[in-house]
Amino acid sequence: MANTSSAKKATRKIARRAAINKNRRSRVRTYVRQVEEALAAGDKAAALEAFKTAEPELMRAATKGVIHKNTASRKVSRLAHRLKVLSA
Repeated sequence: MANTSSAKKATRKIARRAAINKNRRSRVRTYVRQVEEALAAGDKAAALEAFKTAEPELMRAATKGVIHKNTASRKVSRLAHRLKVLSA
């Protein structure tokens, strides 16, 4: 349990950041899921639109430190490859 005022403030700050990061992570998962669902349905146009919104969201999460930069790049790369396979 936090006893000093600085420790109490740190606890508040950590809770606030955790909530923001949770929201960002949730947004990323939502956008990625939309791409996955469109790919599974075989809807090329919907998958492309969903990918165009998911990619910046993934990179933004990487910039903000919610996920690692390489993880974001890997996810974008794999989604792009699946989209390319669907198009071919």
